[in-house]
Amino acid sequence: MVTTRSTSKAVSPGANLWAHAPSRTTLFWFALSLPLVVWDSGYVLLRPWTMEGGPLHWPLYTPYKLYGEVDHVYGWKAFRARNGFTSAQGALNVVETAMYFVYLYIYFASGVAVAGRATRVLSGRPAAVAVLTAFSAAVMTLSKTVLYWLQEYFSGFDNVGHNTLPDLILMWIIPNGLWLIFPTYMIYVMGGEIVEGLTAASAGVSIKSE
Repeated sequence: MVTTRSTSKAVSPGANLWAHAPSRTTLFWFALSLPLVVWDSGYVLLRPWTMEGGPLHWPLYTPYKLYGEVDHVYGWKAFRARNGFTSAQGALNVVETAMYFVYLYIYFASGVAVAGRATRVLSGRPAAVAVLTAFSAAVMTLSKTVLYWLQEYFSGFDNVGHNTLPDLILMWIIPNGLWLIFPTYMIYVMGGEIVEGLTAASAGVSIKSE
């Protein structure tokens, strides 16, 4: 059997099967981030109805009145300028979130409980599909977040530069920074699992070039 970084030596769901068990950190991040991203995507894609004065603004999206003043990408400035970046990243959020939910569906539908482990264990093809799906989504999330920061930098901080430094750190850098840290963690862990699985699967196998 091939074990991975997220599994322990005690995990033995089947002989010669590649196994995967998500870490508690990964599951914590899903529990925290997915509801927030669904909420955020709803606000972005349903503008202007979700903005201040719109029929869908109160009570669900009232916090965005403040955030739209902190980050103008989310406020009236970008909307009136017909800035398409906000909706474009919102659309990608939907794709990424769907991929994360696919991972979770496979995890809960096909994962098995193993004595001594706090999380379920996937093995075989379901494990491979789940890890590849979550890894791909994490790469998308990280890339989009880096792009979000870079577009601010190269625009001279046009949308957030009006904030005081304490407000910028509390309201923009820390919240958005989480979407740099946790996807990077997932890419590192799941990417390592994929490499280990491919390495084991290719051991002793000759590759025929075309």
